[in-house]
Amino acid sequence: MSEVAQLQLIALSIVGVGILILLFIKAVFIRVTGFVFIVLGLFSLMSLAVPQLASLPPAEEKIDISSIKTPTDIAAIGQTVFFSKGQCALCHSIGPSESARCPDLKGIGAKLSKDFLYESLTDPQAFVYQDYRHGGVPKEYPATMPAINKDPIGLSKNEILAIIAFLQQMSGEPISVSV
Repeated sequence: MSEVAQLQLIALSIVGVGILILLFIKAVFIRVTGFVFIVLGLFSLMSLAVPQLASLPPAEEKIDISSIKTPTDIAAIGQTVFFSKGQCALCHSIGPSESARCPDLKGIGAKLSKDFLYESLTDPQAFVYQDYRHGGVPKEYPATMPAINKDPIGLSKNEILAIIAFLQQMSGEPISVSV
């Protein structure tokens, strides 16, 4: 019998005990306890019905330089790294978002040069904008950007350049990155 099946059996037993208490005991406090048993048992059964999935680290991305024929290929690799190994999308949004922990990156490739973007990714505290957006009051963001070429992210130079190519392509700019 699996561990989940054993836990479900225990939860059903708790519900059964609660029902027996409600049916056969007349004392009010004990009847309330029986009702609590039923509620907790049913809650346990509901929570055990949710499938549990193992949390795995993202798959290691391999960049095959021989497959890169055009700058668009570099940007496609950058998009893959942006949303997976680079973990950029955990904090940044592409387009306005009130729930973003960090600045919106829409159009950032048109606003900043390739060299400035590279410096911002490898030494993010060298120059900090209060806000990248044009309109509205500047916003303070709660998160501090890590250097993505160091642990825990640890991207290679080619992966960082691919992300810059993706940001340039997203902004409608010509891609100035080559690996």
